[in-house]
Amino acid sequence: MKEVALGIDIGGTNTVFGFIDKEGKCLLTGSIPTQKHHDINDYLDELFKHVEKEIENSLEELDIVGIGIGAPNACYYTGTIEDAANLRWKGRIPFVSLVKKRLDVPVYITNDANAAAMGEKVFGAARNMNNFLVITLGTGLGSGIFVNGDILHGHDGFAGEVGHMIVRKSGRECGCGRKGCLETYVSATGVKRSVYKLLARHTGDSELRDIPFNNLTAKMVAEAANRGDEVAKETFTYTATILGEVLANVVAVTSPEAIFLFGGLTKAGDILFKPVEETLEEQLLAIYKGKIKVMPSGIKDNAAVLGAAALIWNKK
Repeated sequence: MKEVALGIDIGGTNTVFGFIDKEGKCLLTGSIPTQKHHDINDYLDELFKHVEKEIENSLEELDIVGIGIGAPNACYYTGTIEDAANLRWKGRIPFVSLVKKRLDVPVYITNDANAAAMGEKVFGAARNMNNFLVITLGTGLGSGIFVNGDILHGHDGFAGEVGHMIVRKSGRECGCGRKGCLETYVSATGVKRSVYKLLARHTGDSELRDIPFNNLTAKMVAEAANRGDEVAKETFTYTATILGEVLANVVAVTSPEAIFLFGGLTKAGDILFKPVEETLEEQLLAIYKGKIKVMPSGIKDNAAVLGAAALIWNKK
């Protein structure tokens, strides 16, 4: 019988799950729409129906030793998901206890960025590190912080919200209800907003000028930048500079060995990484200069599910 952890990644659009062995090999995967059901129990019924179907179709017998879950606004201490803006179940959802009613094994939940950090520690490039950051760059900006060999949860389980550090007083409106948060500038959405700010400032040609906001993607901006479009290049320099400045402040508090950048925005490559590295080094306190590595994630495939499953394997 093959021992596996069930990793579940709850996204705003889809919930993806996979059976992960101790070496980080993903044996089977599946997914369901996250937003299909208004009732959380209907959602979980469908999820575990698909889990059971995959187990039945497996070529080898699987022994689920635990379930790890990454989700927005998830609290590791209480096992709850609390008022997640991009999920339809509002209030305080006792997610872990509801899952255990369906499969009575150890169950751990944390926010998706913490899960990414745990995946980097257990299966990725941080296996030999005890102090590092993972910054997830997608629609928003998430962060998982490892300090002295463990995730920084804080007293209430919600520590590490680097994306909601205010970087511009009275700046851009954020989904959290405040203004000027980092993720409104440094994220796929933030990149799009910056493009239109810069297009209003410049009168020159840009291949991005005639693209409607809802049709524009950060990938399109990155590709335009790599082709030499000046507005696109300036957008990434602006984005990366803000991120580098904030990371210099985070370093002053946490003193990490490395900072891993993870997520769709990192596919931009050097046009993102290089100015982040340069700004970070420039803004660091002297005692930290030359010590902090900025690296891409060491996990390539099924990263979110691997990160969730790592919550279980880290306990073994």
